Amino acid sequence: MIRKVLVANRGEIAARIIEACRQCGVASVAVYSEPDAQAPYLKQADEAYPLGGALATESYLNQAALLEIAGKAQCDAVHPGYGFLAENAEFATAVEQAGMAWIGPTPECIVAMGSKHQARQLAVELGVPVVPGSAILSADDAALAEAASSVGFPLLVKASGGGGGIGMRAVAKPEDLAAAVRATRDLAGKHFSDSAIYLERLVAQPRHIEVQVFGFGDGQAVHLYERDCSIQRRYQKVVEEAPAPNLPEATLEKMRAAALALACGQKYRGAGTVEFLYDTDTGEFYFLEMNTRIQVEHPITEMITGADLVAMQIKLAAGTLAPIEQSALNQHGHAFECRVYAERPAKHFLPSTGVLETFAPPVEGAGVRVDTGYAQGMKVTHLYDPLIAKVITWGETRELAAARMRDALAAFQVSGVETNLGMLQALMSHDAVLNGTPTTQFLSLYPGTAVA
Repeated sequence: MIRKVLVANRGEIAARIIEACRQCGVASVAVYSEPDAQAPYLKQADEAYPLGGALATESYLNQAALLEIAGKAQCDAVHPGYGFLAENAEFATAVEQAGMAWIGPTPECIVAMGSKHQARQLAVELGVPVVPGSAILSADDAALAEAASSVGFPLLVKASGGGGGIGMRAVAKPEDLAAAVRATRDLAGKHFSDSAIYLERLVAQPRHIEVQVFGFGDGQAVHLYERDCSIQRRYQKVVEEAPAPNLPEATLEKMRAAALALACGQKYRGAGTVEFLYDTDTGEFYFLEMNTRIQVEHPITEMITGADLVAMQIKLAAGTLAPIEQSALNQHGHAFECRVYAERPAKHFLPSTGVLETFAPPVEGAGVRVDTGYAQGMKVTHLYDPLIAKVITWGETRELAAARMRDALAAFQVSGVETNLGMLQALMSHDAVLNGTPTTQFLSLYPGTAVA
């Protein structure tokens, strides 16, 4: 029985979880750092407690402080959202040892999927296709050269513990390999406390397709179809849509089956996302990674399926989620999500900070949804991710969903900080986007969209 949930996060995902708790008849407890003291969702939560400090290490990454507040507020469960401690097995274990439910996968699954190389090995064992690559590399130069020769150029040097594009370098020719390996090892050690790296063949023009899965912890799972997340800058997603357009249904069915094999094979519990690269040159697809949490882009899946993924997470943890059959899950219509960042697209997407002198998102309704954790008058700092809102639109057709997105973006008023709203409007009017053909290299190939 879950009566009260600690929301161990900030911003729009904290607001989203608080709303899901309300829908489930569960009390919510919010936490906040000093810069977030005026966040609008704090008033929506049943209780709110200060974490103190401004840095993430002082607040949202402070495990001891979070557990202390959870105990003080008599919480039954913790929802970590995404980012921060969402994929931290140590924190998940500490929550469970404190007698609370962890609203997420088991610590064992977090560990297994947190290592890209370990996840890759499990995928191979379960018959899920992976990009040709190497084992974990030693520091021996001869072994490194042999592994690179086997994988072939161009290739990627990847950190085993990496994520979000961090710890990943493309190498076009052998003479650049050693420097890339050193740099990736150093970065991986600093960011992930794990300097292990491996090599993977570079897919030149891929699309980034991901399958939403939901596991019941007993070896059974369902999929909620797929999303196309190919429009990215610095390996970070900017525009997502569901379902993925212009892909053979037979290929999509194979992707869904592969995602379910990975989820069922580890008795996965709760919401998770299995990410694939689709090679536009060959028509093949390959396992990339599995994210053991709710995704930033989960709203577009909710829009086309009618499912409430966060409520499902809470109900599963509470033991009140009725069994779901795959046949009961259907998709209808099309949805887009645009991530509105406080950043400077024309200056290599550097973050933009300042007070939100004007912050007026488009009106929700008629196929338009806005998820945000900000309000007018709040300050956008350099301390956290610069995502200030997500605009989500749905339509009976892809064309209608795109038209609604263009209208919603045009109506979004922000001043006090620079944003990527102009870029997003340019993207949603670009022929390649309207035709559903962008690859992950799209923003690099069409730099004009980044400065519009």
